[in-house]
Amino acid sequence: MSRGGRFVQQQGGPEGFAAFIPAPLPPAPPLAFSPELQRIHETAVHAVGQLEGVSRTMDPDRLLYMYVRKEAVLSSQIEGTQSTLTDLLEFENDAVPGTPLDDVREVSRYVAALYHGLQRIETGELPLSLRLIREIHGVLMRSGRGSVQSPGEFRRTQNWIGGSRPGNAHYVPPPPHEMMAALDNFEKFLHDGYGRTAPIVKAGLAHAQFETIHPFLDGNGRVGRLLISLIFGAEGLLSQPFFYFSLYLKENRSAYYDALQRVRTHGDWEGWIYFYLVGVDSVARQAADTTLALRDLFRRDQQRVASLGRAAGSAMRVYDLLRERIVVSIPRAAEESGLTWPTVNGALRRLEQLGIAREVSGRNRARVYVYQRQLDLLNA
Repeated sequence: MSRGGRFVQQQGGPEGFAAFIPAPLPPAPPLAFSPELQRIHETAVHAVGQLEGVSRTMDPDRLLYMYVRKEAVLSSQIEGTQSTLTDLLEFENDAVPGTPLDDVREVSRYVAALYHGLQRIETGELPLSLRLIREIHGVLMRSGRGSVQSPGEFRRTQNWIGGSRPGNAHYVPPPPHEMMAALDNFEKFLHDGYGRTAPIVKAGLAHAQFETIHPFLDGNGRVGRLLISLIFGAEGLLSQPFFYFSLYLKENRSAYYDALQRVRTHGDWEGWIYFYLVGVDSVARQAADTTLALRDLFRRDQQRVASLGRAAGSAMRVYDLLRERIVVSIPRAAEESGLTWPTVNGALRRLEQLGIAREVSGRNRARVYVYQRQLDLLNA
């Protein structure tokens, strides 16, 4: 037994196994905010506030398009997919690269799952709840490798992490008959049923508890990472999820798993929250810096396009589309801009001469162009 929960011996397999039953949220006794933990909390809150302020200086929909896809790629890479941001953007523009299609589609489903959750919360159709979490999981796992693992349904059998069976696993989540009580507490915590928790801390506690409960047969990691963005939005920290926390977890994977496990074995909620807040601060600062760099890039390139004289009108329309999509094909650009193929072709050639667009398909027809400097900033 620890402050984080208890291990309970279970029957099954040749040797039995110990499953972990998490203690209810919020932690008891409450989080002890040392001066250092208080400092990093204030720093993280400030960094997220700065990101929100900087993001308001740009078109939020375009920023959201970019950052949601960056988070989707990073989160999926943690699960072993090989797709890059370029792969996803080319796939969405009907210019599929040589990477395995299953990988790209898996990342695309992550984008769809996050948008689904955001729409349901923003329109007031459904609060962040177990029902919405099941819906998000259903979108995420509706096809591909996870489609046989009960999409949108909480598990009814025991799962485990690492090893070939529960008896030699690295971690065994609560058995199904204990899981629903933990999920009921989890939902009440999301709805402030036990009192108000500072929003950034609330997202960190919820993420760790969700990962510990592991309520689905597959896809728990991706849904758990989605939760952070959704809570930030639902709590009013960010008007849109301009936040790719998976970058921090991907770069610090071993420390991440260790911090989660110490909650279970030692009740070290403070250690987990410190690790998490350092990540929030780091990612929010980087996202704000990237946003400012993108804003400066767009301002300079718009001035260059405007200098084209008579050709500036059509070139600016195509540039705006390239800025929004990052990767465009001539057919897609013509369809979305309402311009003819020859006009789009000419505009993209002018953008290429300015060093803004780069042709990447090598085709004679239906060529594909990328806004390389924007992509480089997102990939940095």
